[in-house]
Formats: sequence, C-alpha cells, structure tokens
Amino acid sequence: MRIGIDARLLYYRQAGIGQYTLRLVEALAAEAAGERFFLLHDWRQRKGLPQAPNLRPIRLYTPSHHRWEHLTLPLELLTLRLDLLHSPDFILPPRRSCAGVVTVHDLAFLRFPHLVTPEAARYYGRIHQAAHSAERVIAVSECTRRDVLELLGVPEERVRVIYEAAGEPFRPLELPPGERRDFRGRHLAAGRFALFVGTIEPRKNLPTLLRAFRRMMERHPDLEPHPRLTIVGEQGWLSEEVFSLLQELHLAQEVAFIGPATQEELVWLYNAARFLAFPSLYEGFGLPPLEAMACGTPVVASTAGAVPEVVGEAGLLVHPNDVEGWAEAMARLWSDETLRRTLREKGLERAALFSWKRAARETLAVYYEAVEARR
Repeated sequence: MRIGIDARLLYYRQAGIGQYTLRLVEALAAEAAGERFFLLHDWRQRKGLPQAPNLRPIRLYTPSHHRWEHLTLPLELLTLRLDLLHSPDFILPPRRSCAGVVTVHDLAFLRFPHLVTPEAARYYGRIHQAAHSAERVIAVSECTRRDVLELLGVPEERVRVIYEAAGEPFRPLELPPGERRDFRGRHLAAGRFALFVGTIEPRKNLPTLLRAFRRMMERHPDLEPHPRLTIVGEQGWLSEEVFSLLQELHLAQEVAFIGPATQEELVWLYNAARFLAFPSLYEGFGLPPLEAMACGTPVVASTAGAVPEVVGEAGLLVHPNDVEGWAEAMARLWSDETLRRTLREKGLERAALFSWKRAARETLAVYYEAVEARR
C-alpha cells in the first residue's frame, strides 16, 4: 500500500500535533516494513525528519494552513498514486484520488470558541467538511470521539479511538538530590519546584494555577523547601494577562517562565519537578500529564476534557475552576512524600499502558479499513 502522511506542520513546530506526527510516522515505519510510506513535508524543511528504508520524503510547495491548500495540495499529490492520505492535522482535501484518514485532536474551537484565536477558528472551521469526506476519522480519546459524533455529526462506525503515547526518552532519571540546571538565567534545583508544561494561552488556565499557588503559600507558610513554580512553554495569544496577574499576585520571585524547552530539557524538568500541575480547561488528550507519569513525576490535573482518561487513578484530579481545591492538592503534594511516592508508582504503571507501537498497529488497521471503504 502507498500511504501518504501530511507532515508539513513539522516545519513550523515540533510540539503538539507535530510531535504526534513525528512519533506516529516513526512507529508506523517500524511496524509495517512491507508498506510504502511517503512523508509529505514542507519544501523548506531540511532537518528533523524521520528516516527509514520504507519511508520516502516528498517535498511539497503548498504551505500548511494555506487558504488554497484544498485546491493545490491534491495537484501536488497526483503523481504519487497514493492508496491513502492521512492528515494528522485535522484538515483533509475533500477532492482526492485516494482514501482519506483524518486525526482529530480536539474540538476546542467548537466547544469553547472564546479560547482559540480567530485565525485558528477560521482554519479549523473546515474540519466539518474534512471529517465527512474522510473514510475514517481517528480521535485521540473517547472524549474527542464523543465530540466528533456530537459536534460534527460523523457516523459512529467511521470513528476510531487511538491513544497517543509518551516518547521513549520520557523515563525516570537518577538525579542527585538538589542537582541544579540553568534555564534562561533561572537556576532550578531538583525537587524544589512544581512544574507546568503547555502553551501560555487561555485554554491552559494559568490564572487559576497562579491564584492557587499564592493561596497555598498564604495558607501553608511553613512549607519546606520554599515553594516555587516553573512554567514551560511558548507564549500564545492573550498571554499578557498571565504576566499581569503574576505581578498582581507578587509571585515574580516564586514563578519562573523559562519559555519552550527541548525534549532533553523537558525530560530533566519532569524528573526534577516535585510534581506536575495541569489545570487545563479542555484537552482532547493531554500529553504533559502522560509524559510526567512516564518520568515518575506525580501529577495533579483538571477534571476537564480527556485529562481524566489519561491520568485515571494515578494522579490527583481537581475541577479546573476550584482555586481552593488546587491550593490544597498542591500543598499535599508538596509536603507529603508518601503520597508522592505512591503516585510515582501508579503513574509509571499508568503510562506503560500507552505506547506508540500499539498506536501504530491500530492506525494501520484503520488505514486498511479506509482503503476497503473507498472501493
């Protein structure tokens, strides 16, 4: 089978959907040596592409998220004679000469339109047409599957749930107590900070986290060591509101914004953190909690979206708007070593249930279904 995978987004960002695409392609090429994969990438990208004997890179000149890609992309693909085209980034050309599979990561722009940029809402507004033209739709969680059925009206028999996984580098490290590393001028010591990972944008709900962190410090002034919070991620839209709140709450000394991190840095940060706090208002999956658990890091996360699906009973779950609940949960995790040890063990067991090898096998099965349905 000749399988095309749209990886143009990798040129713009390796995180999020880019990371999903990268890990899935690597696993697919390893699992299905007899299939031919065509990695459809932006013509400007020269580095960071996976390599395998059955994986052929194809340069495309149609930019990702371009307003005319539904017209120009099919023309670029004609000579490849694909049996199937998979779009991991929601949108699939409605007119194509092969079967189509689209991955839906979340429907935040439909559930909570005020939480996404107008540009993103306009682009992903085309997902209704893409989902209905695809022979199969992959949802990354049961929560997302329900949204696809309810909000897009895709027939249930065409939707499959395939979970993501943490990458192999995300594993426990043996860090000396108090080991220090410098991140953009901020000195971090292992075991002396809580961690948040994600884009700084309204959906990630950082105001609740900051208010809860301040409340925790006020109600538990004797916590040792002195609580600190490290925030990792790019600045998204409306991020200035978060920085204004930081000053208002007088947390500039306790909270470090260190920007985006490399994978190697992220693995260290997860392992060095006392716990991960993830108060998101909505997630179609929720990869940071899974990566944290794979590293043996305790997790406190929100009850919203697919996050409880990922965390299960291996972490503490708090309503995303419950400032008091977040303050108390973080105080417990900061002070209770027995609780942290218990959640570490549960988290490692939970994370082991998710694997890219399994995701690749299940994705291949969906490809076969889609090609058969096209006939």
